[in-house]
Amino acid sequence: MNYFELFDIPVSLTVDASSIKKKFYALSRQYHPDFFSNTSKEEQEKALEMSALLNKAFKVFSNPEETIKYVLQLKGLVEEEEKYQLPPYFLMEVMELNELLMDAKMEGKAASDPLKKQIANLQTDIYEPVKIIVADYKEGITSEKELLQVKKYYFQKKYIARMLSTIAR
Repeated sequence: MNYFELFDIPVSLTVDASSIKKKFYALSRQYHPDFFSNTSKEEQEKALEMSALLNKAFKVFSNPEETIKYVLQLKGLVEEEEKYQLPPYFLMEVMELNELLMDAKMEGKAASDPLKKQIANLQTDIYEPVKIIVADYKEGITSEKELLQVKKYYFQKKYIARMLSTIAR
C-alpha cells in the first residue's frame, strides 16, 4: 500500500496540508496500537505496521519536496541515493552564489539583500518551468517527459537547500 492509498487520496505532486492533517488524526485513532492491546498478536503487529506507515506517510506529505520525491520514486524515476547530474550552467550559477555566501560568512556578515534576492530569483527560475506540471499533475495523464522536468527541479532545489544549510551552520 502506498501513502496515497493509505490516505485515500489521488496521487499528486502537491497535497492539501489541512486535509492531510485531519486524515492523519483520523487514521491515527483508527490504527493506534493502544486500541489493539486486547487483540491477537497478528492484529497488534498489523496495527504497529499501519501506525508506522501512517507516520512515515504524514512526514512525507508534510514536506512538499519529499512529496515530489515520493511520487517520482513511485514512478521509478528517482532512486533513494541517486547521484543526479545537474546541468553545468546551473552548477556554475550556484557556485558563484556559494562563493559570495562564503565570503560574507568569512567576513562575519549576513548575506546581503541583493544576494538573498539572487538566490530567491534562482529558486523562482528553476520552479517556473515545472510550476504548472506540479500544480496540475494527473495520474496517467502527466507524461514521463514532464515528470523528468520535475525530477530536474527536485535535484536543483535540493542542491540549493544543501548550499544554504552549509552556510547557515
